[in-house]
Parts: sequence; structure tokens; C-alpha cells
Amino acid sequence: MKKITSEWLKSASDDLLLIEEIMSKSSLTHIAAFHAQQTIEKSLKAVLEEKGIEIPKIHKLKTLFSITKVALEESDDSLIVSLLDSLYIEARYPGEMGLMPDGKPSLDDSRRFYNFAKRIHEKVKRIVNNG
Repeated sequence: MKKITSEWLKSASDDLLLIEEIMSKSSLTHIAAFHAQQTIEKSLKAVLEEKGIEIPKIHKLKTLFSITKVALEESDDSLIVSLLDSLYIEARYPGEMGLMPDGKPSLDDSRRFYNFAKRIHEKVKRIVNNG
């Protein structure tokens, strides 16, 4: 594995650790959701780095999944990707950051985003370790 790939994965792991620390705090669900998005984005960019593909300066998970060809496996994976994409806001103004169409993510949403991010991160680690 390339050193830079390992650095992307380490940064993604750090995001997961942060989520674990705050996931049970209802006042921080939007922060947990943001870091779930970051975990997945960094993990997918690790795949691109390992394959020698130029990393686009984008944050949209749907596009990164398409470029990396990392498959979504469960029935609601596409929905979670769409939700996380909608939560990532370029400017990240405090009043709007991390809001879903119906408002702030719930604790259940936070756990669901964490579990999805962890699953994708683990899958990516297997992909880059197996070449």
C-alpha cells in the first residue's frame, strides 16, 4: 500500500473515532453525520490514490462511488449516500450545517451513518490491501 493511501485511511479512521466519541450526544448528531461523510470521502479517495487515479477536488460521495467502482451492497445504501451528500455543505454555515430535509439528524440517523461509514471504510481497506 502506498504511504499516501495509508494516510487517507488513517485520517478516515480518525473521523470514525471522533464519531464514536460523540455519537450518543443528541446535540452533536450533525457533527457525527459530517464526519461519517468525511470518513467515506477519505476512504474512497484512498482507493483512487492506490490505483494511481487523479483525485478530483469534489466531495460528492455518489460521484466518488461511481469513479472508484466500490459497490453499494445493502438496499438503503444509496439512500444513505444521498442523505450524506445533502448534509455536506461547501460553506458549512453554522445555521445550515448538517441539516437533513426534515431537520437535524436523530441519534438513530447518527448511528446509521456511523455504521455505514465504518462498513465502507473496512471494505476499502480490504480493497487496497488486496491490490
